[in-house]
Amino acid sequence: MSENATVTAEETNAGEVENTQNTEDVSYHAVEKDGSVTAIWEMQGQKHIRTIDPRSNEGKQILALFETAA
Repeated sequence: MSENATVTAEETNAGEVENTQNTEDVSYHAVEKDGSVTAIWEMQGQKHIRTIDPRSNEGKQILALFETAA
């Protein structure tokens, strides 16, 4: 966590601190079938938050970030 995020968390109330900590462990998992991505799962820890269509604008952005990171 960066120093700015730590200061922000300390200055907020307890509910907002919990929100800040929860957003830090959000991850995205590509679900593949026959070599193509069929879904993107947004996960928070081990909890499935939502499914994103890889053909949607948001799905395309997430996949583009993944492809440039690899």
